[in-house]
Amino acid sequence: MNTITELLAPFPRVRLAHLPTPIEALTRLSELLGGPKLYIKRDDCTGLALGGNKARKLEFYLGAARQEGADTVLITGAVQSNYVRMAAAAAAKLGMDCHVLLEERVPGVDETYRRSGNVLLDRILGAHIHSYPQGEDETGADRRLEQIAQGLRSQGKHPYIIYLSAEHTPLGALGYVNAADEIVTQITEQRLPIQRIVIASGSSLSHSGLLLGLRILGSEIPVTGVCVRRVAQLQFQRISRCVRNLEQLINLAQPVVTPEDIQVFDGPLPPGYGRLNSQVIEAIELLGRTEGILLDPVYTGKSMAGLLALLRAKRFDELSGVLFVHTGGVPALFAYEPALRGVEAGDGGWHQ
Repeated sequence: MNTITELLAPFPRVRLAHLPTPIEALTRLSELLGGPKLYIKRDDCTGLALGGNKARKLEFYLGAARQEGADTVLITGAVQSNYVRMAAAAAAKLGMDCHVLLEERVPGVDETYRRSGNVLLDRILGAHIHSYPQGEDETGADRRLEQIAQGLRSQGKHPYIIYLSAEHTPLGALGYVNAADEIVTQITEQRLPIQRIVIASGSSLSHSGLLLGLRILGSEIPVTGVCVRRVAQLQFQRISRCVRNLEQLINLAQPVVTPEDIQVFDGPLPPGYGRLNSQVIEAIELLGRTEGILLDPVYTGKSMAGLLALLRAKRFDELSGVLFVHTGGVPALFAYEPALRGVEAGDGGWHQ
């Protein structure tokens, strides 16, 4: 067994994702932009309920749930949460009930946002939907999940809660520790000139797990997390905490991630989580019209906008290759149809 396999062996896991997901060259986009060669890790192709990176995390959460004898899964997230949608799919696949708590994180939304996209899929997948009026109260949302769970226990159910706040064990991050092993293997076998990885950074589990996995393997490839929910300073603190908790979870003898390893960029974040801006719309258009790949407005649209901004700033000019991690989320596009209605046919050009 390799190092990652040995470290993850003690943790129960169910297989939900189609792995490994491919790495593809973004040939036309690279030619258009100049600079380093661009590649994309297709974690939108994990297969579960239209795919996405959350399948990797859910393999460990649902593994723990099954080991505990749970018959019901509870999870909280934004109204258009990809995590919620995939948790509902995973629960259905394993014959479990699912209760989801949808938080009001995005102001000024319409009925399309509330009914289409991931919400429609939640209903099709059989999730029991609850609402939470606040969007920036992770502890409160987790507490509400506990209240729902207590009600289920009184009915003889055995619930398992997937918590949101950073104070809880980052079990799902193990999915991206494993993904690091997968990526390093692909880079080596395909001889890819990748010298930087760019990924959306929200809950911090994907970013933290990927970074830790790379360092465990001895890879010094830098990881840039593009902030999609909170400003860089707060995201740095969240990732630092998550990495330390993750190192303890897998019983590392000593820390392997340094503060200098944690790189975050919040340029495309305003006006906030789940809210569009011109940079995000450009990124969605550009990748669609050069590579035929769809991005979502919340995560991958913003992380690609961050990559484009860093390329514009000549931050990566000295690199041979950059890998963009497509974390999925495409169903949310349909919920943003009114905001994207003004997108017209064009060349999807690179606007200097």
